Amino acid sequence: MGIRWPRVLTPKQLSQIIQSQKNPLKALQLFDEAKFKYPTYHHNGPVYGTMINILGRSGRTAEMKRVINQMKDDSCECHDSIFVSAISSYAQAGLTNEAMSLFKSLPEFNCIDWTRSLNTLLEILVEESKLESVYQLFLENSCRWEVKSRAYFLNLLMNVLCKLKRSDLALHIFQEMSYQNCYPNKESYRILMRGLCEEKRLNEATHLLYSMFWRISQKGSGEDVVVYRTLLEALCDNEEGEEAISILGKVLRKGLKAPKRCYKQIDHFRCQNGADTEDMKVLINEALIRGIVPSSDSYSAMAIDFYAEGKIDEGNKVLKEMHHRGFKPSVWIYEAKVSALCRDGQVDEAVVVIDSEMMQKNCVPNIKLYNGVIKGLCHERKSTSAVKYLERMSRQVGCAPNYETYETLVDGLCKDGKYVEASKILEQMSSNSFWPRVETLNSLIKGLCQVGDLHTAIMCLEDMISLASTPNIQVWQSLLETICCENSGIEKQLQTLL
Repeated sequence: MGIRWPRVLTPKQLSQIIQSQKNPLKALQLFDEAKFKYPTYHHNGPVYGTMINILGRSGRTAEMKRVINQMKDDSCECHDSIFVSAISSYAQAGLTNEAMSLFKSLPEFNCIDWTRSLNTLLEILVEESKLESVYQLFLENSCRWEVKSRAYFLNLLMNVLCKLKRSDLALHIFQEMSYQNCYPNKESYRILMRGLCEEKRLNEATHLLYSMFWRISQKGSGEDVVVYRTLLEALCDNEEGEEAISILGKVLRKGLKAPKRCYKQIDHFRCQNGADTEDMKVLINEALIRGIVPSSDSYSAMAIDFYAEGKIDEGNKVLKEMHHRGFKPSVWIYEAKVSALCRDGQVDEAVVVIDSEMMQKNCVPNIKLYNGVIKGLCHERKSTSAVKYLERMSRQVGCAPNYETYETLVDGLCKDGKYVEASKILEQMSSNSFWPRVETLNSLIKGLCQVGDLHTAIMCLEDMISLASTPNIQVWQSLLETICCENSGIEKQLQTLL
């Protein structure tokens, strides 16, 4: 079916046209054709971004590179997000050197903010343990006016050093942050405190905590409670309970500005006599929950931190206290809770959260929550139950299923041997302009051949070819074996009739 071109073409219209194409090479053909059909038309940054994103997602890095060079030659104004997408695509294809080469060529483009591109590339290099390249790249670009903030990178570097058990170097970076025209944020303190405590550098961790008090307003800062808790629990683990209680009092008075009744209620006798390490932690956490500045942000910070550590019971206590104080839990708390339950294998409990608990609290699930439950159910081989959430998302306003939703469901159904159901989900996925990965189609076609559904397998093969992808050799073998089996069956039936 041919494309119906408008009388006058705008970049927005071209973006819509190429996004509707199933075959990325067909989209590229239309992208190139537009300039010849409309002599006065010029591509702008967003339409280049759309084309680069389409090619990157489909693994067409050579074609993507050509479009990027064309964008450079056109000298049109382009956003940092275009390069973030291209750098990520190169990394997924194992072409980190190409990603670095693209970043180094950014001065040749009409782009005035490289912050996200730099952060994305540094993250990739850190994941690949290329720390020398990370250091060199930062030195070359940290002082450029196109890089608006250095805090994210310095936090990233501190996190890497702490994981390498070099919190001493992380502390040095922390102390030098002000010389980089940036100041430590909550994440900086959290990363460094955790690193110091894991290496038992508790004196330096204590000094770090006291330094936090200087930057806190007269009202206190409840969100910092996650940093305080890290030190207090580390002191308990190191059998320094008395020191933990002493610091807890200072935290409640100076850090959280808690009312006197909160730190007067601490059971010092119980803490110092007969309480084991875990009991001490429970008492301290209860004191912090009661003592934090009553606000949605402070409760959220503490609950999310508990769930991230897998401490589901403690997180539930924060939710209970939050409800008692009249605060409505945010959707981000439920995201953390569902994620913690799924990691712990409590998928049925995660389903109760999204089906019942959130409904009672008048909190509407978002796409991340649905995807979390779907992923958990598929991991537990309950993909059939996960399909109902796809239907629920489709009915909910502003929560349409995304690529991750469909991909997780198709993969989950295939692992459970539900190949026909997976093909139906794939059909919905394609109708919403989300194109599956080649690996997903390979797995589905082989599965359909195994269950003898040759017709659907061939339809999936046609989808694969329309995406300009080629099946692997195992898929062709499965198709041939299924065709031969069907022909053999037909021959036997004919012999019986004759």
